[in-house]
Amino acid sequence: MSYRLPDPLPWAALATPLAAAEDTLARLDQLLATSPIRDGWRTRTDFADACASLTLQGDLVLLEDLVLHDAGRDRHAPSQELTLAHTVLRTRRRIAAAEPGWATSPTGLAALAEDPDGAENQAEASASAAPPNDDVDGEGDLEDADDAFAAELAGIDALIARSSRLLADTGPVREKTPLLYDPAWGETDRLSNWRQVVADTRTLPPILVATVAYDAWAALEPLQHRAWLGSLLTADLLRARGKCRHHLPALASALRRVPRDRWLVRDPLTRWLAVLGAVTAGAEQSMRDHNRWMLAREGLLLKVRGRRGSSSLPRLIDLVLARPLVSTTTIADELGVTPRAAQTLVAELGLRELTGRGRYRAWGIL
Repeated sequence: MSYRLPDPLPWAALATPLAAAEDTLARLDQLLATSPIRDGWRTRTDFADACASLTLQGDLVLLEDLVLHDAGRDRHAPSQELTLAHTVLRTRRRIAAAEPGWATSPTGLAALAEDPDGAENQAEASASAAPPNDDVDGEGDLEDADDAFAAELAGIDALIARSSRLLADTGPVREKTPLLYDPAWGETDRLSNWRQVVADTRTLPPILVATVAYDAWAALEPLQHRAWLGSLLTADLLRARGKCRHHLPALASALRRVPRDRWLVRDPLTRWLAVLGAVTAGAEQSMRDHNRWMLAREGLLLKVRGRRGSSSLPRLIDLVLARPLVSTTTIADELGVTPRAAQTLVAELGLRELTGRGRYRAWGIL
């Protein structure tokens, strides 16, 4: 398969939406540059973008389930979709923590193209097979310390094995099973074609580079069962071009706003305009979310004014700003208090209960 750029490019149709997307994304990045809740905004965005990535593939993963799964506090045995969403979340964090441009470099692509069923995810698979933890609301015992320690060791072993393979340039330890992967897919050629498309657009504006790169990834499908990786690679391209210095764009959350019928067209210009419009709308929504969370923070800080210095309420405010939702056990673990004290702190702050349940509840700010 190949992907060809229109020659000449339709600049007359692209100019206005391209300028709007460039301006809006730049304003969002500047807003986050000095924001006191930047880290919390990033964490919340990571969770939302991981769920949106699954939505683009036609799967539904609840934000609440992903947060609890990431904290090791599952209410039930995790589904295949939830495990995949957690893989997307960990991959997004990995790209955000790396140097700009790492994900689209040969080393980064080799690391991200590993078999999702290989050693990288064996630790999580073992954790998923464990019985679900029902202690979400502080009504049972905490997880066994030995199991948690064993899971940590398994994760370390997987990381060492993965790093050794990359350094030795030997590739994955085991072959991809033909039951799940088409041997004639030609991942190497498709990936080379995608990289060539990115190289051919190096002189274009950053947003247009990202637009073409995402459209090419969707058309070429270089990696089987990893269509969700396209939006993350595209976001890293924007960082590498210096367009987003203070955040990793949440392109999946933005693209989720685009109607599917705008993707089911053969005209590349129509698809490009859809991506540019999604980037603009997504950045505007991100700024509205940031301002709303800032107002919520100011309101919560008023409630703790005049409290003694040893009060745990200010730390609870930081916690709820950094998480889409928190449970009793999460508060107890993070703040070092008892589950009963955690419920008291929640009542004092007047946090909103998000689940609508009488048991296994969670709180947060919207």
